Parts: sequence; structure tokens; C-alpha cells
Amino acid sequence: MADNDILSRPGLDKVAGEEFLQEAFQIMMEEGIRKGMDVSEKVCDWKEPEQLHQILDLDLKDSGEPRERLLERCREVIRYSVKTCHPRFFNQLFSGLDPHALTGQLITDMLNTSQYTYEIAPVFVLMEEVVLKQLRKLIGWEGGDGIFCPGGSISNIYAMNVARYHRFPECKQKGSWAVPRLAAFTSVECHYSIQKGAAFLGIGTDNVYLVAVDEKGKMIPADLEKQINRAKSERAVPFFVNATCGTTVLGAFDPLAEIAEVCSRHKVWLHVDAAWGGSALLSRKHRHLLDGIHRADSVAWNPHKMLMTGLQCSAFLLRDSSGLLQRCHCAKATYLFQTDKFYDMSYDRGDKTIQCGRKVDCLKLWLMWKANGTRGLEQRVDRAFAFTRYLADEIKKREGFQLVQEPEFINLCFWFVPPSLRGKEGSTDYSHRLGKVAPTIKERMMKKGSMMVSYQPHGNRANFFRQVVTNPAVTKADLDFFLDEIERLGRDL
Repeated sequence: MADNDILSRPGLDKVAGEEFLQEAFQIMMEEGIRKGMDVSEKVCDWKEPEQLHQILDLDLKDSGEPRERLLERCREVIRYSVKTCHPRFFNQLFSGLDPHALTGQLITDMLNTSQYTYEIAPVFVLMEEVVLKQLRKLIGWEGGDGIFCPGGSISNIYAMNVARYHRFPECKQKGSWAVPRLAAFTSVECHYSIQKGAAFLGIGTDNVYLVAVDEKGKMIPADLEKQINRAKSERAVPFFVNATCGTTVLGAFDPLAEIAEVCSRHKVWLHVDAAWGGSALLSRKHRHLLDGIHRADSVAWNPHKMLMTGLQCSAFLLRDSSGLLQRCHCAKATYLFQTDKFYDMSYDRGDKTIQCGRKVDCLKLWLMWKANGTRGLEQRVDRAFAFTRYLADEIKKREGFQLVQEPEFINLCFWFVPPSLRGKEGSTDYSHRLGKVAPTIKERMMKKGSMMVSYQPHGNRANFFRQVVTNPAVTKADLDFFLDEIERLGRDL
């Protein structure tokens, strides 16, 4: 009898749930957005792992907690998280907060649907195709195919898998035994997902041929041809070339037109990893950086980076219109993709992907695009370039700051040379001592909470800073502060 009483009423208190949501939204607005975007607030409130574990009381218990304690926990989570929307967060290739994209993300999570069939996601199936079509149009393709993926790495792995299937369709059923030794090609500056993809797909990292780059980090087409011929001489079958538009560290753009010529001569699939640099296509002033991209067979593009769409929003785009993506990945599960549905089943797009459940990633981009228009997004891209130029010019004026190279994109790479090292470039321990400067300054800024910026070594170069501005909330004052703060934090080193 008691069980029947329980089942006769809802198992959730809807009124209490709505009240909790309203209060939680207020906390998000005040603590996460208003304070998160306030330059007078910290970018991060740094705590060591053991200390943070104690503060947050992360252990899960048998009994639930009251509303006020849960709301306080929401405040704590926001307080001790890095504020990537802060105008002085320059640490990653993404930053900032777009209110329309965030609204799209909130609606997406509220509706909690999956992108695989029209019956469960009618609006988003249509919306995704419109957005993907617009991205393909910017590349220069009239037709084509595509899908949103969980990140640029997966997009690159998809490209490798589709390229293999296109060349050897029997590999889907018969596996690696059905194909010869395959060879993939990419520059030494490529994203590490190419190596991971080769390992994941059973191609093997030893079969990824690394192509030399010039002094700016761009792939050398003549060496690509050399590596392809080398692979052939070693009885491997070249099947995939990855070119990069916007390398992670230097922001280099490979010469696509020349690379496309090489691929055409050898009948090799050309993929362009434009996860970082693809958004330059929106700018009439800067889209020349990707000249020749229309000749690619596939493209990876992450609007969650430069366009500030919010993680994650990553498009995998193909020039092919024959259904290659569907044939490569489909499993035709009859419990999901029934053949006797009452509507046009061509709108069930879920079998194009290796996933089953797939998060909706198109709404936040679509809503942001609707709010800003293509021209508004172009202004966002142009503003990022302008800030990089401003900062590069300021660095040249300041003693102790040294560019690694002139920026082509919005990656600004530079050293800060403290007074103790100036004029000592010829000393034997100069590079070793210089390499310790950036990590120390990074530690100091994070413990202070004043800002965040990335650093890394590169080849035989000692650690240097890589500064990226994608957040339109940033002003010149923030960039001036950035340079001043590095000088303040490093002058005694």
C-alpha cells in the first residue's frame, strides 16, 4: 500500500526545484558573470590540491544536504574555479563569455535532448544543417556534409578515419588486415591529435611522417612531396595529409594551395585542421591566410575558440556530398533508425557519427550568429587581430621584452628578459636561466590572481609566453596592465 502511495505522486518537488534554480541563477549571474568579468576581481583564487579538497568537501554521502548548503557549494565552485571570461585571462585559445551563446547553452541543457534523430530533436537537426552549410559556404564549398563533434581532436580523427574508408572501404568490415601499410603526413608543428588519431585507429604513430617547416612554422610543400615519395619507396600507401591553419604555439598557416597541388598529384586526401585559425574566414581582411582551403577534402573548425561560442563547438566539414560520412560510420541500429518511420528518415543524421547520444552544439553558435550577424562576428575577429598588433608594437617599445617572431595570427609569442640577464645573451647559461623566467612569473601571477597567460618551450627555444586575445571585453588598459604586470612580477629575477 505504501509503495502505491509513493507512485501516485511525483518523486520531485517542482516548487522547491524552481526556487533552487532561481537562486542558483542569481549566484551564477553575480558570482560567475558579473564578478567573473570584473577586472577588479581575481582571475583565479589559487589553492593547492590538498587544500582545495578540504575546502570543497567533495566526498559524496548517503544523505542529501539542505538547499542553503547546496547554494553555498555553488558559490564555492565558482569562487575557486578559473574565470575564463575575465578580461585578463589569456591562457588558452578560448576566453570570454558571449551572453547569447551562453543562453543557447542553457537552453540546450534544459531541453536535454540528443542530436541523433529528427523525432527527438527536430529543431536542432534542421538548425545544425543550416549552421554547417554556412560554415561550408565560408570555406568556398557549394555542397558538402558535416557534423558537430566533441572537440577538434575528434574532428581530426574523423578526418583520418573517413580518408582511410574513402581509399579502402573494405577496412570497415575486414579491419586493418584488409589494407596495406598506410602513411599519413603532417607538419612537425601539427596538433598532437594527429599522432593520437593514428594510434587510436590502428595506423600507428610510426606511420605518421613529419614534414619540415620553415622559420615561421609553416609546412614546406617540397618536403611534403619528399616524404610522400619516401613513404612510397618504403612500400607504404600515402592516404592522408593534414595541413594546419593556426598552429597551437606560433599560429602559423600552412600554404594550402601548394599543399593541395602535391595532394592532387599523389591522389591523397587533404584535411585542414583549422580548429584554431578557421574563424579568420569570417574576416574579409584576414581570410587570405586560408587561401586554397576550398581545395581541401575535409576541414576541422572550432567556433568555441576565436568566436567565443563556449565549449564545446567543433565542426567537422566535408566537401563530399555522396554520403561518405554516413557510409563510413553507420551501424543502422534498428531500435533508433527504424526503416518504417512516418517522416523522411534522411533527417535522422545520427549514424554519421561514431557516437550514439550526441550533445546539441549548434544552438549556441546559431543564437550568437543571429544576434551579431556575420558582420558582427567579422568585427570580433578583426578586433582580435588589432589587439595582437597593438601588443606587438608595445612590446617593441619596452626594454626587456623580445618577440619570438612577428605574429601572423593572434598568437603573440615573446620573452621577458629580466634586468639580471640583459646584455648577457652570449653567456653559456643564458638560455637555461631565461627558461626559468616565464614559469616563475606564471606562478606568481596565478598565486596573486591578477591574470593568466600560457608559456612553453619550442624546439631549442627557451620558455616564452604565448599571449592570445579573443575576448572582446578586453581593452587597451588590460593589455597595458598585462605588460606592466609581467615586468612587476619578473624584475627581480
